[in-house]
Amino acid sequence: MDVIRDVLDNQIVDRNQHKMGKVDGIVIECKEGEPPRLAYLEVGIPTLAGRLHPRLQGWVVALQSKWGAKQDQPFRIPFSQVRDVGIDVEVDLEAEETPALGYEKWLRENIIKRIPGAG
Repeated sequence: MDVIRDVLDNQIVDRNQHKMGKVDGIVIECKEGEPPRLAYLEVGIPTLAGRLHPRLQGWVVALQSKWGAKQDQPFRIPFSQVRDVGIDVEVDLEAEETPALGYEKWLRENIIKRIPGAG
């Protein structure tokens, strides 16, 4: 598998085919005497921002803190929870039971519901 091509930026779906976001980062573990191992998939705006520029990642984290967003760390999905990698990355999790949708929930509660007529 070509991890960057096949996994990074692909849509993640839970066991019920509900969207959980995109793969924003990949964490690889390197242990002495062993080949590198794909350990986690990361989901979160700070990870995506960090791929663009470390300073941008710092700004995103600062804005989140200022605006009261609770998710200060990216959500990590153990690669052992990955069921299939195809067009989407299917994981053996429930989207609503994870912090992966934290940004959407925060936006819905703090921004969207304040827009007149959005109720």
